[in-house]
Amino acid sequence: MNSMPRHGAVMPAEFSPHERTVLCWPAREELYGDLFAEAERAHAEVARTIAQFEPVTVIADQRHVERAANIAGDGVEVVEMPIDDSWFRDSGPIYVHDESGAVVATSWTFNGWGGKFSPIEKDIEIASRYARSRGHAVREVPMVLEGGSLTVNGDGVLVTTMQCLLHPNRNPHLSKRDIEDRLCDELGARSIMWLPHGLELDDDTDGHVDNVAAFASSDHLLLQGCDDPSRADHARMAINAKIADDFRTHNGSSIRTTVVPVLPFTEVNGIEVVVPYLNFYVGNGFVLVPTCGHEADDDMVAFIGEQFPGRTALGLDVGAVLAVGGGGIHCITQQVPAVGVASPR
Repeated sequence: MNSMPRHGAVMPAEFSPHERTVLCWPAREELYGDLFAEAERAHAEVARTIAQFEPVTVIADQRHVERAANIAGDGVEVVEMPIDDSWFRDSGPIYVHDESGAVVATSWTFNGWGGKFSPIEKDIEIASRYARSRGHAVREVPMVLEGGSLTVNGDGVLVTTMQCLLHPNRNPHLSKRDIEDRLCDELGARSIMWLPHGLELDDDTDGHVDNVAAFASSDHLLLQGCDDPSRADHARMAINAKIADDFRTHNGSSIRTTVVPVLPFTEVNGIEVVVPYLNFYVGNGFVLVPTCGHEADDDMVAFIGEQFPGRTALGLDVGAVLAVGGGGIHCITQQVPAVGVASPR
């Protein structure tokens, strides 16, 4: 594809300057069971860590707002809004810059990851409700899309997975070209890299890309690898890497790729979970990486940090409990970009 965005909007890369980070407090208690308090502590630790670098807002449902404020502490803003779940990456707004550099919140249709979870009535409204509470312009987009299903370089390249965006539980009435056209119109995509696979165990999201790929700069894509040949992800991630290496952008250039080689698996209460290092979050001066006590944690945090010169790389041992709920650090965060279009770097 090589069309121009209809709205003139461009989604800035995550590594571009942020105005703030927004999270939601855990709300669906049955996801975590007896680990719910630990999940709350994990969300608070993520919020407090990010707040050392940029402003942080935590959205909490009415029944949890006081507890969220107490645990998160004074350095984190807590606001009360009705929510069903805490995955603001997916239910929250996807921010773009318009032609003037102003911030616009795109609010896409949310269907509970293909109808897997309910209730979702509050989360259907949270993107536009939060954005309007901050005075942001809102554009409603009539297509099912979650923020964790895409990553962008801020210069017209968008990466996603076929497994998720082409799944019949998302937009069965839309063709692949229809979906590409909408991503171009709303997010400024000029070329789209379609990776075939998410992670094998990522049933909840049908293979979100934020577990397997993330941009470190406008021409550098990090990819999740798998070091265990006995795992299905070993072949799946190798196929993704081959597709990425062969990809050419709308202007004919290639994207440099780096594979993060280790994919940790662990058990929580007898349940096996995967904790991909690629589910990191990049903000103003930092990159925050989920860890789970794996022997490679320190090496992989340092390795990822090397891909982000000038940023502080931090590992947080919250990956396992967040994985029990169905996600990771990137899944519970959403960036609000700073006003003005920053040059990709």
